[in-house]
Amino acid sequence: MAGTIEEINRRIEHKKVRVVTAEEMTRIVDDLGPDRAAERVDVVTTGTFGAMCSSGVWFNFGHSDPPIKISRCWLNDVPAYSGVAAVDAYLGAAQFSDSRGESYGGAHVIEDLVRGKRVELRAEADGTDCYPRREVTGRITLKDLNQALMSNPRNSYQKYAAAANSGERPLSTYMGRLAPFCGNVTYSGAGELSPINNDPGYRSIGIGTRILLGGAVGYVTGSGTQHSPGNGFGTLMLQGDLKRMSPAFLKAAVFRNYGPTLYMGIGIPIPVPDAEAAAAAGIADRDIRTPVLDYGVSSRERPVLAEVSYAELKSGRVNLDGKWVRTACLSSLARARSIAGWLKRLIEDGAFLLTQPVASLSDQTLCRPMPENGSARSGR
Repeated sequence: MAGTIEEINRRIEHKKVRVVTAEEMTRIVDDLGPDRAAERVDVVTTGTFGAMCSSGVWFNFGHSDPPIKISRCWLNDVPAYSGVAAVDAYLGAAQFSDSRGESYGGAHVIEDLVRGKRVELRAEADGTDCYPRREVTGRITLKDLNQALMSNPRNSYQKYAAAANSGERPLSTYMGRLAPFCGNVTYSGAGELSPINNDPGYRSIGIGTRILLGGAVGYVTGSGTQHSPGNGFGTLMLQGDLKRMSPAFLKAAVFRNYGPTLYMGIGIPIPVPDAEAAAAAGIADRDIRTPVLDYGVSSRERPVLAEVSYAELKSGRVNLDGKWVRTACLSSLARARSIAGWLKRLIEDGAFLLTQPVASLSDQTLCRPMPENGSARSGR
């Protein structure tokens, strides 16, 4: 086995590396056990493709003549945050359009730019001695921007709680449309293909880990917001160059009566230096369990109707209190497989090297709820 990142990278450079996808690794570990699997595999590739509302892009528009210090900014009538440097702005994927409401948002602007479309920039300012201009309008493309840095506070959830609705009316949620009387269960995530599930101890995923983000090289910049690995719900903060991304792995979407979101494709390589890493990367859908939460109850602590495995969820039905209920996945398993397979080919071709994290991520953190009435407590 290759014991270090440096040794694995030498194998990659000489095109002698042994790479499998996470699904292939599950079968190998089942057949051979972790020790023998570690002797046969150097790298496991993972993939996920799902709705990731906590995404967005930092833009630098360049200076106008005369110069402007932007205080209010819109892209295709979608507000962007501009309370930073003079011509920088951050566009959140979930931000609504002022004129089109939930049907068009920041995610659509981001996809339009990646597709090469022109986007209307409208900016206002109060005017200063050094930045006297008070308004700017124009049409821009991605090529016109100095920088377009995708910076996503929370991506690649380790897993999601599934959703059902015990109430008497249908609900429109970020987990899709939930039928009344527990008529369906929705879930998200790629299960055994999902990156963090294959490295739950964060041995190889850390600050500085090179990844595929939106079809381009990106990096892990930290643990994501709501990072809660202590109960199996870890997240990652990611960044990458939007100018290099592909619309095949970055898609705008709208959840009815909820709003816009951005479907992101993410692939992360997991090195296999030893049997411990092999065992972690050999995780199976049957081993990944998640609660089914009742969205019919308007409470932060929604009741747990059942605990199920991703194998059960992917089978198309789960049992809720003796009743078989159909399931539906909100993410794309086919696209996740495509990402893991593409990353595998890049590594085999010597086109993608692994990186050693410069700092580790916590595997014990617990996410806390919003403090109300002056107090907060631990919880998921």
